[in-house]
Amino acid sequence: MSTIAAISTPAAAAGLGVVRLSGPQALAVVGQVFRPADPTKAPAAMPGYTAAYGHVFDADGDIDDCVALVFRAPHSYTGEDVAELSCHGGLYLLQRVLRACLAAGARAAGPGEFTRRAFLNGKMDLTQAESVMDLIAADGRLAARTALAAREGGTYRRLQAVKDSLLAVAAQFGAYIDYPDEDIPELSPAALEQTVADAIAALRALLATFDAGRVLREGVDTAIVGSPNVGKSTLMNCLAGCTRSIVTDIAGTTRDVVEETVRLGDVTLRLADTAGIRDTGDTVETLGVALARQRMEQAALVIAVFDGSAPLSEEDKTLADSLRQRAAIAVVNKADKPLAADTEWLAARFAHVVTLSAREGTGVDALTAAVAAVTGVERLDAAQPVLTTERQRQCAATALACLEEGAAALAGGMTLDAVSVSVDGAISAILELTGERATEAVVEQVFANFCVGK
Repeated sequence: MSTIAAISTPAAAAGLGVVRLSGPQALAVVGQVFRPADPTKAPAAMPGYTAAYGHVFDADGDIDDCVALVFRAPHSYTGEDVAELSCHGGLYLLQRVLRACLAAGARAAGPGEFTRRAFLNGKMDLTQAESVMDLIAADGRLAARTALAAREGGTYRRLQAVKDSLLAVAAQFGAYIDYPDEDIPELSPAALEQTVADAIAALRALLATFDAGRVLREGVDTAIVGSPNVGKSTLMNCLAGCTRSIVTDIAGTTRDVVEETVRLGDVTLRLADTAGIRDTGDTVETLGVALARQRMEQAALVIAVFDGSAPLSEEDKTLADSLRQRAAIAVVNKADKPLAADTEWLAARFAHVVTLSAREGTGVDALTAAVAAVTGVERLDAAQPVLTTERQRQCAATALACLEEGAAALAGGMTLDAVSVSVDGAISAILELTGERATEAVVEQVFANFCVGK
C-alpha cells in the first residue's frame, strides 16, 4: 500500500492549513520534511496522538514553522499510520509543503482516498463514509445532526438489526433444506411472517426519510408565484434579506425570473421570483408569464402568494386550483392591512395557509414552519438514521421489494424455497447498502464525488 498526501483544508488563504499523509511510510516521509524544535521528538519516534513543534522544509530551505501530529495505526482515521503537518494557510506555502512530501516518497491522494482507505480498513461502513461529505456540506443544525448520526453508525445499526434477523431466518432455511434427513425443526410460519413483517416495517420507515433527507442535503427548488402586485418580489426581498427584486406599484414589474438561495429554518430554498401570472397583451410580459408557468411546473415546492387585502380574483382561484396536487404553500400577504381575502376558501385547497406581511417582515416564522412540514423535515428525528443518497434509496427499495415478494409468497402458501430466495435477495441488497458486499464499481461511485484531502 502506497503512502498518500494531500492538502486537507480548503484552497483559500487562511490562518491555518493542513497537509495530511496516510500509509506505511507516512512517518518516514514526514521525517524527511519536518525538523522538530526538540530533536528527541522525531516523527518516527513519536507515539500516537502526540504533536511536535518545528519547521517544515524542502531542498530550497525552510518553508514555514509547523506542528506535526502523529496518529498510529490502527487508531487513526484511515486505520493506517497518519501524520498531519499544520502550518500557516497560505496557498503557496501549502503547495510547497505538499510538493516536499511528494518528493520525499508520497504520492498525491485521489478524491476521497483517505475516507476510502478508512472504509477498506474497516474503520467505517459505506453509509458512514457517505455521511462524511454530508457532514462537510451541512449548512444547518438539523443537516449537521443527521449527518453526524449517520457518521456515528446510526444507519448501519438500524440495518444491522434487520440483516441479523433475516440472516437467522436464512440460516434456518439453509439447514432445513440442505439437511432434510436431520432432525432440524421446520421454521414456524408465524415466526417467519413476523420476522418478514418487522423487516418490511423497518425498511419502509427508513425509505420514508429519503425525500426529507435529500431536502436537507440538497435544498429544494422553489417558485414564488401569484398574480401581479400581490407582493411576490417583496416576499423574495424579505426572505433574501436584501433587495433582489424590483418592487413598484406598477403591475407586471417583474418580467424575468429572479433567483436567490436562502435558508428558512433547516431548509435551503433555491427561490425563483417569477412574473405575475395573468392574461396580458404586452409581448414582453407574456414571455415572462410563460416562463413563470414553466418554473412553477418544474419547482419541487411552490409558494403561491395572494393579496390578503383584496378579494380573491378569478386568476387567484385558477392558480389555487391548479396547485391542489402539488407541494405548495398559500401565503396570504399584506397582513398589515385589513383582511379581505377568503382564507377559508384557500384552506380548502392548500394544506398550509400562512398569513404574513412581507413588507413588515412579520409572519416569516409561520412560513418557516410550513416549509418544514411540506418538505417532511419537521418529521425528521436528528438521532434517527436518514437515507440521503440515491444509492442508499435504491438498495433499501430493492430489499423492501424482495421482502414484500416473500410476504406474498408466504400468504399464498408457497414453499420455503421460494420464500428463501426473497430473503436472500433482501440480505444482498442490505449488504450492498452498508458496503459489506459492494462491488468495486459501487465503491468507485461513492468516492468519486469526494474532495481531495478527505
